[in-house]
Amino acid sequence: MFRSPQIRRRPLGQPEFLPVSLHPVLRRVYAARGVGSGEQLSLDLKRLLPPNRLLGIDAAAAVLADAIRDQRRIVIAGDYDADGATASAVAILGLRALGAESVDYVVPNRFTMGYGLTLPLVALAQARGAEVLVTVDSGIASLAGVAAAKAAGMKVIVTDHHLAGPELPAADAIVDPNQPGCTFPSKHLAGVGVMFYVLLALRAQLRVAGVFSTKPEPNLAELLDLVALGTVADVVRLDANNRILVAQGLARIRSGRARPGLMALLAASQRAPDRIAASDLGFVLGPRLNAAGRLDDMGLGITCLLAEDFDSALPIAHQLDALNRERRGIEAQMRDAALEQVAESEDVGVTLFEPDWHEGVVGLVASRVKDALHRPVIAFARATEDGMLKGSGRSIPGLHLRDVLATIDSTYPGLITRFGGHAMAAGLSLPEAGLVAFRTVFDAQCRSLLDAEALDQVIETDGELGASEFHLDTALALEAAGPWGQGFPEPRFEGFFEVEDLRPVGADGRHVRYRLRDPGGNVVNAVHFNGAETAVDGGTLHGVYQLAVNRFRERESLELRLEYVVAAD
Repeated sequence: MFRSPQIRRRPLGQPEFLPVSLHPVLRRVYAARGVGSGEQLSLDLKRLLPPNRLLGIDAAAAVLADAIRDQRRIVIAGDYDADGATASAVAILGLRALGAESVDYVVPNRFTMGYGLTLPLVALAQARGAEVLVTVDSGIASLAGVAAAKAAGMKVIVTDHHLAGPELPAADAIVDPNQPGCTFPSKHLAGVGVMFYVLLALRAQLRVAGVFSTKPEPNLAELLDLVALGTVADVVRLDANNRILVAQGLARIRSGRARPGLMALLAASQRAPDRIAASDLGFVLGPRLNAAGRLDDMGLGITCLLAEDFDSALPIAHQLDALNRERRGIEAQMRDAALEQVAESEDVGVTLFEPDWHEGVVGLVASRVKDALHRPVIAFARATEDGMLKGSGRSIPGLHLRDVLATIDSTYPGLITRFGGHAMAAGLSLPEAGLVAFRTVFDAQCRSLLDAEALDQVIETDGELGASEFHLDTALALEAAGPWGQGFPEPRFEGFFEVEDLRPVGADGRHVRYRLRDPGGNVVNAVHFNGAETAVDGGTLHGVYQLAVNRFRERESLELRLEYVVAAD
């Protein structure tokens, strides 16, 4: 079942149209990602798409402007992942800055309430005195929840970025770039990005109404550190608009102007703010926030982001760090069990289940197995509700996971209790008694949609580097560029290296440190995380790698971060 990937070079593009002042390697990298002019390199806030192109945003802003004028109580209905947590914090901080005096939030418990604006979450919001309810990162599929909130007398605004079902909820306003009829050019805003845009529209309406004639207009750019974190952590595509949001947020963090809670998370994870990259948002800070929602209560993460000062935020950040370490241990055990399950499997659509798996971690396991097999994977755990399973799935290019679940639901009514998501990730619930049937039909659906070529894992690279390009200056230029992420991948290269030496590192010896001889004959250090099983001991290796800068005691040196290695012969 485990097959070696193909290594393929990205198309070069047209670097001749980019400024000659750019590092030549960076020019090639940008061109291969569709950047064809110097203007496209600008990440200035002035180049953000205007809010008024989002369907429903004026209506949402009007409801909020009325609520601020009348001092109605606004409650934010959050979500239990990093996107939902940052969107909740951005909503609360932004509304307060714009004049709302009574803003609160509720967040669902993953294990007792499930995803979205459920009836129990509406009841919780009602108990908090909600007069205006604003969903973030959810709500587009919450027909019953919105109806219940409306019946309780609330105004309801849905802000979301997920795909809509056949029917929209009867909210007072819906802002979602992926709802039918919305012509907003960027369909890849995260939930936090949608909420940020709603605040921009609200500020514009308040400006026209003369609200800021007697007081300063709030600078909503102060929220961009949180917008950047939620955008990268949710692994949405970094199109031009999202790259502006992320670049501006990173600039605030690097200059020390981030929220105290975000700075505390950096301190707890031993990361220097001035060197933070987009990858740190996705692989360092995001998992620490997500750990609260996976194992405990995302209210802890939101409290950290809302903290007014570093000293009060730091103990919470350490709690989140401890939860993340616990999550890693649980995930490692579940991942190993999952890989054993699929070692001999020939399924194209892979379904996994173990009775003792943790419900909050199955999505991570699905992701790890998907990466190993290059197959769509859904992992299930037992839910708190008797007889029910909750699953989380991850897909590969060529298979829209939510559409597959919709097809199964319509073809086999009653097999799936509920589902939702998007192309690359989705969640669902079903009775445990239906697991065997689901495994069969999920595999059949995947087989019908994925041909042999789609099932071949491909590692795309930016080609080989010449001896003169294999240099610390190149690594520094690539590090200073970006931001890199989903849909705008970090530069990776391939090459052949003589293995001078290697040694296992890490508490369990899963990582490998190499000393390699580069194309110019120089020795360079390299590290391959989780590379012990594929280590090449001697001879020549063919490797895919990222150029990185190793910093130790004020000294900078070139280092390779290996992603894939194989013996050259």
